[in-house]
Amino acid sequence: MSTIAERQMQFLFALRTKGVTDARVLTAMEKTDRARFVKGHFSARSYEDMPLPIACGQTISQPSVVGLMTQALNVQPRNKVLEVGTGSGYQAAILSHLARRVYTVDRHKTLMNNARLIFQALDITNLMAFTADGSFGLPDQAPFDRILVTAAAEDPPGPLLAQLKVGGIMVLPVGQSNSVQTLIRVNRTETGFEYEELRAVRFVPLLEGLGKD
Repeated sequence: MSTIAERQMQFLFALRTKGVTDARVLTAMEKTDRARFVKGHFSARSYEDMPLPIACGQTISQPSVVGLMTQALNVQPRNKVLEVGTGSGYQAAILSHLARRVYTVDRHKTLMNNARLIFQALDITNLMAFTADGSFGLPDQAPFDRILVTAAAEDPPGPLLAQLKVGGIMVLPVGQSNSVQTLIRVNRTETGFEYEELRAVRFVPLLEGLGKD
């Protein structure tokens, strides 16, 4: 067995021990090589369950958190998904294996350009990537069956709640950026929104406006 194969096996085992048990999510993460999304001397740590720095002062989330968020989103094969906070593109690539179509937005042009190159290299055809202020979502493409936010807001942003279909699910971290945040799942019903707390997390803050890089 090659070293890479051993690392992948250990990687998937670590995901399971952290609570990622959904077979479709595990398969999608197995198909999405995290090493493609980590550059420089950190690439050697791609298969470790830890966040790693990327450009523009951002991070690629630790795989177990990515897996748990994806699992909580409960993406179905016919779903249209919005991801806010493309970052490295890793999470969007995983979602592309689970959904009919994925839209992803990031405020940093540099990150988006890097992610687009990887998406093209991987020949991902059901993923649309935009440089935009993610806190406003993508109203032209709404509504969405699922929305995933990978940056922390103090409260779920109103524009994103408005773009969620009835019966839809949104998963996002909420809380002050300098303290422990809570990952929550929002279910939109016929009469409003239901909120469920999942676990403590730590994410970069969700900022309005476009980045300078």
